[in-house]
Amino acid sequence: MNITVKFFASLREQTGKSDASISYAEPISVLDAWKQASGMQSMPENTLCAINMEYVNHSTLLSDGDEVAFFPPVTGG
Repeated sequence: MNITVKFFASLREQTGKSDASISYAEPISVLDAWKQASGMQSMPENTLCAINMEYVNHSTLLSDGDEVAFFPPVTGG
């Protein structure tokens, strides 16, 4: 199974890439996808995650062909 991973804003800078493609044999969680795509870096606290443009939590399982995106928390004033 294959998924596409996208990193946005400061997470792109942290990982050194804007996207990645990963393959896996068994279902994996969003957090597992982060670890695999980022080279085992720790996910920053409060990172927002989306699968196919819908926000999900870190434990949500991925399916073949999914696109998972990671966004830093949004702050404002």
